[in-house]
Amino acid sequence: MTNLPLHPVVVHVPLGIAVILPLVALGAAVAIWKRRWPWSAWAVVLGLQVLMAGSAALALWSGEQEEERVEAVVNEAAIEQHEERAEAFFWAAGVLLLPSLGVLVLRREGARRALSATVGAGALVLVGLAVWTGHSGGQLVYSHGAAAAYSSGGVSGAGGLGGGDSPAGGPGRRSLKDDDD
Repeated sequence: MTNLPLHPVVVHVPLGIAVILPLVALGAAVAIWKRRWPWSAWAVVLGLQVLMAGSAALALWSGEQEEERVEAVVNEAAIEQHEERAEAFFWAAGVLLLPSLGVLVLRREGARRALSATVGAGALVLVGLAVWTGHSGGQLVYSHGAAAAYSSGGVSGAGGLGGGDSPAGGPGRRSLKDDDD
């Protein structure tokens, strides 16, 4: 087995869904409004949202499981910033489930149209939150050296507390080609 933590594997699911959700939601809304699809087709959008919110919850949980280990090489403020952004993404994904469910539950055409448009707009906001969260996670790995918490040598990057050399190269770091071992 690998020592790869669960968190980096899981986080890509909600982020990937967040990117495609606006296209699916807006496409479904237009197809439904033009009466090419029945309102029941909206269940696909709701299913994607449930998967996104569920995987975001798993990503939050797995991040919390890894937090103490990563704090050994990354300052706590950077981790807290990422966690706060992830929580904002998770809660926004959860809140967006309500109007999406309303599209399937309500029977008034006008209410369904308004809610489906709301979901489409909300999905665009989720893209922004996903990028915001993913960027801070990427900074933890690539700028602060979070991956060093899982390397055999305990090496940290520029932002890590360990201050050791990193195989990533760059200022103040040695590259793999400089390693004579």
